[in-house]
Amino acid sequence: MLKKSKLILMLLMVVSINSWAQKKDYTFKVIPLGVKGGDDESNLSCYMLAPNGSNNFICLDAGTINAGIQKAIDKKTLKGISEDIQRKQIKGYLISHAHLDHVAGLIINSPADTAKNIYGISSVLNILRDKYFTWDAWANFGNEGEKPQLKKYTYTTLEEEFSYPLAETEMKVRAFELSHGKPYKSTAFLIQAKDNYVLYLGDTGADEIEKSDKLSELWQEVAPLINTGNLKAIFMEVSFPNEQPVNQLFGHLTPQLFFSELANLQKISTPEALEKVSFIVTHRKPPVKNMLKIKQQLLVLNAPGFKLIFPNQGELLTIY
Repeated sequence: MLKKSKLILMLLMVVSINSWAQKKDYTFKVIPLGVKGGDDESNLSCYMLAPNGSNNFICLDAGTINAGIQKAIDKKTLKGISEDIQRKQIKGYLISHAHLDHVAGLIINSPADTAKNIYGISSVLNILRDKYFTWDAWANFGNEGEKPQLKKYTYTTLEEEFSYPLAETEMKVRAFELSHGKPYKSTAFLIQAKDNYVLYLGDTGADEIEKSDKLSELWQEVAPLINTGNLKAIFMEVSFPNEQPVNQLFGHLTPQLFFSELANLQKISTPEALEKVSFIVTHRKPPVKNMLKIKQQLLVLNAPGFKLIFPNQGELLTIY
């Protein structure tokens, strides 16, 4: 009986040590407030991101906020009241582009929010200022544009080639322009905490379809971080199944185009290092049958063995 008790105690110690190690080892945590593209207003692109040990989150896009926080509370990923979490834990918004499925939550929840920054490239911030945060459309919660300006939000322009601190967080960001159905622009954000990075791509078309080199240039910039093991995860959209006609992609990716782009990244990356990167698949568009088909096609085409992650609304992701 004594030997059995000792064995149980040893097993419990091993489990405790492993659990502690897992908590210490992850680099970022992600709480998906919305994961879809398209027309489900309760579940549109928005990801809360913070480094290990912090609850100072930045939002990667802001399609759904309140409903997503409530889903995370229901799943015990977050604790507290939805409005308090938005006001106190979300420290700012990185907006990749100004389509409504990426900004609707920011706009509709703005009356209950607190003062913070909205980060983006100038063309994106101009749309927020001139089209959405106006007195005809809603109210001007920004610090620019129509008067009176309520000045709750401060537009913070990100210029390419520069890194910027994200206020009230432990993170920095660098922006890269993407092509989202010419002439429309989207953005990739490279977020840094200490020596760790994640890369978030907003909506984007493939270079071969967009007649662009935006993704090629992005891969050239981040490949060294992959090769050194510092880039931990890449958020990348796949909006349509392979059957979608090319002339109806509207600046989005299919599973085939997703892997075509990653093949270009493979050419300039160390295979062993690329195997460690998590690829978080975002922006699958309804209907549900298409979302399931996209996932199935990605899994079938994943001959290289990339680490694919399909996030669920409200469920915690830890990035190692």
